Amino acid sequence: MRFTSEQRLDDGVLEREFTLGEIPGILWTPGSASAPAPLILVGHPGGLHMMYPRLVARARHSAAEGFASATIELPGSGDRPRSAAAEEARADLRRALEAGEPVDDEIVDRLVLPLVQKAVPEWRATLDALLSLPEIGGPVGYAGGVIAIGLRLAVVEPRISAALLFAGSFVPRTMFEEARQVTIPLQVLLQWDDEGNDRQLALDLFDAFGSKEKTLHANMGGHTGVPQFEGDDGNRFFARHLK
Repeated sequence: MRFTSEQRLDDGVLEREFTLGEIPGILWTPGSASAPAPLILVGHPGGLHMMYPRLVARARHSAAEGFASATIELPGSGDRPRSAAAEEARADLRRALEAGEPVDDEIVDRLVLPLVQKAVPEWRATLDALLSLPEIGGPVGYAGGVIAIGLRLAVVEPRISAALLFAGSFVPRTMFEEARQVTIPLQVLLQWDDEGNDRQLALDLFDAFGSKEKTLHANMGGHTGVPQFEGDDGNRFFARHLK
């Protein structure tokens, strides 16, 4: 891991951009931490610079409760090399949504499964590097989307103790069996009127999760309308399981 820039935000949070091989990312650490901080991995749908305002807001909110946060760019997003197959699948998905047609499972598989297969090992390598830093400690949480990436990480990464998942992206039906293997505490956010999300699929996925502790927070509104109070609820969720 190589840090490429550093700035102190006005609330004292230290923001550092880094690269891990070809993977760009950002790490935020609380300004007044006296001990290694528990870590939250912040998921997002890609486009690190485009998503930055929302990501830094989430990180600063978490830092106020003593959490460090980190995120990385997804494969094929931002300045990372594009995949022709992924771009074709994304275009097919967009056409189906614009036409008001059901999204075929084959399109979802072509778009999401290769992304999960590439992104999850990158997240795990990033976690290795982050946990080697003296200012970062365990346990670790995952928050955000793409929900299929969070699902896979919850199954294969034993260092993740709890996850707050955003049900705002398509999940291949072949991953529902994996969902039954998830056992960590979960909190799932669902925007009831999300125009780009299959609500019933999200409810079926929540039902499939094998966790004994799982909570669904369903709020009215579209994809970007998550109420601000959910940030406080998320902090309380992670405080229960990461501190």
